[in-house]
Amino acid sequence: MHTTDRSSPARPRSGLAVVAICFFTIVFDGYDLIVYGSVVPSLLGDQEWGLTPAQAGAIGSYALIGMLIGAVVAGMITDVVGRRKIILVSIAWFSVAMVLCATASSPETLGLFRFVAGLGLGGVVPTTIALTVEYAPRNRRNLYNALMFCGYPVGGCLTALVAMALLAEHGWRVMFLVGAAPIVLILPLAIWLLPESASHLLARGRRAEAEAVAARYGLDLGDGRDEPAGPRAGKGFTLPFRRGYLAATLLFGAASFCGLLLVYGLNTWLPQIMREAGYPLGPSLQFLLVLNVGAIAGTIVMSALADRIGAKAIAVCAFLAATVSIYLMSLDLGTGLLMLCVAVAGLGSVGTQILVNGYVAIFYPASGRGSALGWTLGVGRAGAIAGPLLGGWLLGSGLGFEWNFYGFVLPALLGALFVAAVPRLSRHRRRTPVVEETPVESGVLGGIPLQREAHDHQNVMR
Repeated sequence: MHTTDRSSPARPRSGLAVVAICFFTIVFDGYDLIVYGSVVPSLLGDQEWGLTPAQAGAIGSYALIGMLIGAVVAGMITDVVGRRKIILVSIAWFSVAMVLCATASSPETLGLFRFVAGLGLGGVVPTTIALTVEYAPRNRRNLYNALMFCGYPVGGCLTALVAMALLAEHGWRVMFLVGAAPIVLILPLAIWLLPESASHLLARGRRAEAEAVAARYGLDLGDGRDEPAGPRAGKGFTLPFRRGYLAATLLFGAASFCGLLLVYGLNTWLPQIMREAGYPLGPSLQFLLVLNVGAIAGTIVMSALADRIGAKAIAVCAFLAATVSIYLMSLDLGTGLLMLCVAVAGLGSVGTQILVNGYVAIFYPASGRGSALGWTLGVGRAGAIAGPLLGGWLLGSGLGFEWNFYGFVLPALLGALFVAAVPRLSRHRRRTPVVEETPVESGVLGGIPLQREAHDHQNVMR
């Protein structure tokens, strides 16, 4: 129903509807991942289950392991079944899994259901990126993509607000039930309004359908010459690991590991850490809210600064801001100053990871960019899995309250050093022609897609 050409003029509002659906999908992607951090204090207080912090940290990582597998599987089949079907199936999948989480009868079943939810959540991010960039106004793709990604910390804010309203009176199970709302609120709208990617249709040889979608939504298909699988594709796959790029590729992966360790470690354990500091449940959840408000502001502000100053310099500064703010959180500060530090930590975690992805997208030529983003985010997912485990180990180690923060200071500092060490582009690579690509290339593999404009080569040098 989305591929019928009615010879109507382009209707930008239809494209914005696609971006809006992607945004709200990412909101619940963020909610369903961060919600576990809001219920950890309640789970640890459940005398029947008798969880230790280390066990709670392991359960927190299961969803992220599922996300890693889900992203890989979605990436393998999306070119066959299409972006639209992946999003629809993913929404239904993780919504049902959240209902199962709410019915878990033991720590083992909760861990299993969190893993199952992660499988569905893993397919969401790459496909929403692809559709957002394709259907956003052409001269605002970077802005719309950054705004769409703000859905993740918005989901974190929603988690904190729902927890403050419902958790104390209704218990932790209701938090997971709220996470199933997309099957009622978003899935019907997505079935009705979400078109297939015109780039996907074109790549599958369905040119007539692609042109019909393009005409309806005012898209520019370009000349339609997709890069074929074959020698060129193979060259692109290996380019990030060749001489001249290998050092940068390894450093980007290490920086992404540190960035996602901070994101998921802090979102999982911050409420419980603040409970250990003596804050009641309600105020401890407020810190989770502030963390994600800081992430929203940081994502928007730093993305704008990166366009002007350069992604490398801003990413290093953001990691350093996280380093300082997390260290200060270990001190005996007043509540107001502590809240400010938490907000800066949010800015230096979620926002920093988006900057790292954008820096990767700028650094590599089009032929190898997808592979570089895939590597960077793949290594980063390992950091996402390690974050909750590290937080659980620190909390149960008996080392002292301040060590709950010291453990995250080191990854933040290392992230800054890894980004700062990324080598400059060689003169030969700076002369490489700039070629605009179809947005689906970087989107499908989960990077932060940026149009390769001439000034990007200037920014990557900074």
